Amino acid sequence: MTTAVQLKTRELKPGFGAEILDVDLAQADADTLAGVVDTFHRHGAILLRGQDMTPAQLVEFVALFGEPEDHTQKQFTLPGHPKVFVLSNREVDGKPIGAHNDGVGWHTDYSYKAQPVMCTMLYAVEVPAEGSDTLLADGCAAWNALSPERQKELDGLRLHHSYQHFMATREFGRQELSDELKRDNPDVEHPLIRTHPADGRKALWPSTGTVTEVVGMENPKGLELVDELVAFMTSEPFVFRHKWQVGDILMWDNRCTLHTGTLYDDTKYFRTMHRLWAKGDAPY
Repeated sequence: MTTAVQLKTRELKPGFGAEILDVDLAQADADTLAGVVDTFHRHGAILLRGQDMTPAQLVEFVALFGEPEDHTQKQFTLPGHPKVFVLSNREVDGKPIGAHNDGVGWHTDYSYKAQPVMCTMLYAVEVPAEGSDTLLADGCAAWNALSPERQKELDGLRLHHSYQHFMATREFGRQELSDELKRDNPDVEHPLIRTHPADGRKALWPSTGTVTEVVGMENPKGLELVDELVAFMTSEPFVFRHKWQVGDILMWDNRCTLHTGTLYDDTKYFRTMHRLWAKGDAPY
């Protein structure tokens, strides 16, 4: 049985996240890796810089957090590595090798699933000199900043999430779903306030794109409430902005955060990232 070791860390921002220092994931022993996992569960997000990982090593690493999750869209998974999804604006022989501008807009991954992914990992292969930052919003800090009266009003509300709605209305690459994708991704309901299973901490857990209504509340009032809460949670006090370097591994806990990508000059720069997910459980 392995035990977590004490790692050298520093906060990504006050009260949120941890950059783990002086760890080479490709060479790390089991105790060190257990410490990395433990740090993740306590801090909402982790960053490790200067990593050199093969796709197989990335899959092995994300499996320490949970069973690697499959991807809804299969066409941009890495050949030979179906758990690794490619984000890129590169083309080979006139065909894109990855999804471009994927993940722009505040959201939590797989929120349209009954069991959304627990964590998301991005590994930087190729990074623009400017732009393309990833932003993380701390749902626990946002929840704690609400008044007790406001917390009481919100706790217990549920949101209706729809993948079909998301794909039909998103800004980049709208898509009419196949019958198979519709069957595999039925609409779901999730709590607006989510409880973290590690320690019971609560997080504000709205999202954009997939949410069609607050259950039991007529629109536009319901969606206006969601927009208001997303704007609050993604305001400056609760947001960490990550500026990428090649070899960065950034992982965030989808149970207590929102995230968004940002645009860059895709006529001037190339960006290539490998994304992996670990399976989660039903929000409560």
